Amino acid sequence: MPGESGVWIGISGSEPTGSPIFDKGQASGITNSSRATFQGTPKLGEGVEIGVALGLHNALVLSGFSTRAAGDFTSNSILTLWNQTYDQGVLISTNYHLQELKFSFEYLTWPYPVKSRHFRLKTLWQVQYVNVNTGFDAPLLPITSSSGGPLIGPTGQPVSYQAAGSRWFVSPTLGAGVSEYISKFVRLQLNGSGFAIPHHWTIWDSDGSVNFRFGHFELGGGVRAFHVKTSTKAPFYVRGTLIVPQVSLRWYSK
Repeated sequence: MPGESGVWIGISGSEPTGSPIFDKGQASGITNSSRATFQGTPKLGEGVEIGVALGLHNALVLSGFSTRAAGDFTSNSILTLWNQTYDQGVLISTNYHLQELKFSFEYLTWPYPVKSRHFRLKTLWQVQYVNVNTGFDAPLLPITSSSGGPLIGPTGQPVSYQAAGSRWFVSPTLGAGVSEYISKFVRLQLNGSGFAIPHHWTIWDSDGSVNFRFGHFELGGGVRAFHVKTSTKAPFYVRGTLIVPQVSLRWYSK
C-alpha cells in the first residue's frame, strides 16, 4: 500500500486555535502574579514530513511543525513576566513561537502477516523536541524624555519594557496509530502519542485524517490536537493545547 515502500515527502498548512499560558514555576521566588494568557489568533501553521519505508510495513518518519501568534491585553494586577514587572492597568503585548520536531519509528503490530488485509495497527516509538520562544512588551509606556532623548534607568541603560525568554525540552513519546485502506486511493489515518514526567514536562498529540491518492500524490485533510507543558520546576513555564485543522500534500516515490 502507499507509504509501505520507497520514500515520501509531505507539506502541510494549518490554522491552529488555542491560547497558551505563561506562569511562574516553583523556582521563581516571586510573590506577585506571573500568569498571562498569550493573545492573538495563531498564524498559519507550517508542517513538513519525510518518511522512509523499512519493509515489513514499518517506517521511519521525521516531521516538524511551527506556529506563532501575537496580541495585546491590559493587566488587571501587577505582573512579573521574565525579568520585567508591569503595573496594573498597563497594556501588554504578547507573542510566542512554537516549534516541534518529531522522529518516529512506526512498527507494524497487527495484523501479521498482513496478506490482503487493509487494516494496520502500528506502535509509535518517538523522540520529540519542543521549543517555545515568548516575548512581552508595554508599547504605550514612554521610553523617551521630553527632550526626545532616551529615558535612562537606574543602571545607566536606556529604559526598555521588553521581556523575552524560551523554554524547550526533548522527550520520548509512545503511542499507537491505525490505518484503514478503504481502497488503494483512499486511506483513513488516526494517531496518538504522549509522555509525561510529573512536575516536569507533559506532551501529547493526536491526529485524524482522510487521504486521497492521485498517482504519486496524496491530498489529506483532518485535525490535530497538540498539548505541551514545560517544566514547572523552572522559574517560569508555558503550557497550552492547540487544536489544528490542517490540509497536507504528500509525494510518494512508489
